[in-house]
Amino acid sequence: MNVVPEGYHTVTPWLITQGRTAELIDFIVEVFDATELGRVGEAPEIGHAEVRIGDSVVMLFDVPAWPPTPAFLRLYIADDAATLKRAVALGSRVVTEPTELFWGDRVSRFADPFGNLWWLHQRVAQPTEAEVHARMQDPAFVEAMAYVQSADFTPQR
Repeated sequence: MNVVPEGYHTVTPWLITQGRTAELIDFIVEVFDATELGRVGEAPEIGHAEVRIGDSVVMLFDVPAWPPTPAFLRLYIADDAATLKRAVALGSRVVTEPTELFWGDRVSRFADPFGNLWWLHQRVAQPTEAEVHARMQDPAFVEAMAYVQSADFTPQR
């Protein structure tokens, strides 16, 4: 017997809102072309909901009395720039612009209108181990890493 149910992975994140889960589901569906798998309850008190982003399930629920609980999520996607553009069109704040880093991913980050931070990764190169070490010393990649590391990603509402 498989200990992980079919369609799930070992780790499944929860996103918790204060009565805005229905809005967050709509946001995720629009930005990531996600599929809503179901929900229990109605806004502003959805007791359980699930969406599938790519091959992963994200669970969501409302707890109106809880303090803000931001999530930090990292996703591998096919088109980081288009995804970032959709997120911004729906009220997100860009934290870092798409930036290629030494290990072969182009990375960007945005803070959504719900207080969550999303890391977008798109694999754009497959450097060998030797190339990774060389790229780590390349001034362009050193500058790119400094830019990404200097960004203020403190959640804001």
